Amino acid sequence: MDYNTLALELHKKYKGKITTSLRDREELDRDKLSAYYSPGVGAVSQAIAENPADLPKYTWTNNLVGVVSDGSAILGLGDLGPKAAMPVMEGKALLFKHFANVDAVPVVLDVHQPEEIIAVIKAIAPSFGAINLEDIAAPKCFEIEEHLKAELDIPVFHDDQHGTAVVVLAGLINAAKLTRRNLAACKFVVIGAGAAGTAIIKLLHLYGARNIVAVDSRGIVGSSRTDLNAEKTALLEYVDASQAGSIEDAITDADVFIGVSRAGLLTPELVQKMADNPIIFALANPVPEIMPDVAREAGVAVIATGRSDFPNQINNSLAFPGIFRGALDHGVKKITDQHKLAAAEALAGLVENPTAEEVIPSPFDERVAPTVARVIT
Repeated sequence: MDYNTLALELHKKYKGKITTSLRDREELDRDKLSAYYSPGVGAVSQAIAENPADLPKYTWTNNLVGVVSDGSAILGLGDLGPKAAMPVMEGKALLFKHFANVDAVPVVLDVHQPEEIIAVIKAIAPSFGAINLEDIAAPKCFEIEEHLKAELDIPVFHDDQHGTAVVVLAGLINAAKLTRRNLAACKFVVIGAGAAGTAIIKLLHLYGARNIVAVDSRGIVGSSRTDLNAEKTALLEYVDASQAGSIEDAITDADVFIGVSRAGLLTPELVQKMADNPIIFALANPVPEIMPDVAREAGVAVIATGRSDFPNQINNSLAFPGIFRGALDHGVKKITDQHKLAAAEALAGLVENPTAEEVIPSPFDERVAPTVARVIT
């Protein structure tokens, strides 16, 4: 299937993927029109002015997420700008609606400095029940999310970080079960210390892992490095900071490889340096760090990728629809680390008998979003 051609054809045919519709499907007569708009709507405005917390009772903010991007890190394509981000944000909104019946509106911003993005999102926040940050480049994504979580009274969630981390942990829980490992006691090597890699490391640490080695384009992220930015310096708290060297040094005797880096990085020779029956999550898109057939030939016990045409797809749509569904339904103001941990464990629990071909449920499993939503309380 040529998905590029199909995508262009479908987008052109439908001129996008989402629209708005009326909640009241009955006939809109003169009386209803006068109630929904002038003069009746003034009474609703007065009620909200008297008690702003009632906004979700009277408006669609009870089920509305703003999907916000500046287009600085679009998929694996880089900084393409806000207009090029729109079809991706529409796609995100489609997934929200399809998997969890959450209404979502794409918001693309033609501002790029962290303080500008923060200011704009704060200004539009009253329009939404929650904010999903999307495709914003590291390291500014960390600062933006941190400020907004502290300053807004609605959930703010950077899915490229935390959605990825939740699904990765869910898959690893089952991969460890399958290979009869104590996951917290495993040695992990995480290649790529950007948005996703950082969030994965922090969630693994929260789960109990202590033997984690992070690797970026310059080698192992350790305390001997003098070139670390503020975000990578902060990451030292969660990894084995005493380590130094290259990927070859990092991967020796590792039980688990997690790649959020680039195509073809993991060779069979590197796999041979790992522990027996290793677990590989090769998440570079569209071409993973190692192809599944090559990984299996090298002795890998479990291989997961970000692709839908291979088993064990690590797909954020397993996490974010249910997380936001739960947050909106249960009035959650902050999505915490404990929520992420609970979501990962709930996801993992949907695969009762893990196999090498199934350590994570399918995004089309109708149990996924409700199961995740139940633990976001």
